[in-house]
Amino acid sequence: MNVLFFLTPKSEVSYLRNDWTLRQAIEKLERSGYTGIPMIDREGHYVGTVTEGDILWTLKKCYDMNLKAAENISITSIERRLQTRAVSINASMEDLGQLALNQNFVPVIDDKEIFIGIVTRKDIIRFCYERYVQRETESVENSANSLT
Repeated sequence: MNVLFFLTPKSEVSYLRNDWTLRQAIEKLERSGYTGIPMIDREGHYVGTVTEGDILWTLKKCYDMNLKAAENISITSIERRLQTRAVSINASMEDLGQLALNQNFVPVIDDKEIFIGIVTRKDIIRFCYERYVQRETESVENSANSLT
């Protein structure tokens, strides 16, 4: 089993570009319905993740909650509270699981550090749950068969 098994490809992921404005980031985040979104540069490299909280605190601390001012602010000026780490497409399942413990999603990059998608914590939990249910069902069936 590898990272690709869980990958949601970039084409299906909402993401920001690091040359966008704060206003563009706010609008994209609002449309996506997510609380955090990966940010990439023009070449496709993963730069980091921007969260609702990052945007809110930046607006409050630096721009007195002025949404109009957000049209002229670079998204790179947002202070990011958390550093959402990415994994290589060749990462081990242990590395992926370790990051997913503390991140809602794990960005995935290829050998050239190009962003190729994400793995969500939800998908990992679903996989583990399905495996658990399958093993429990097999265990019950095996117990029933041994009684006959």
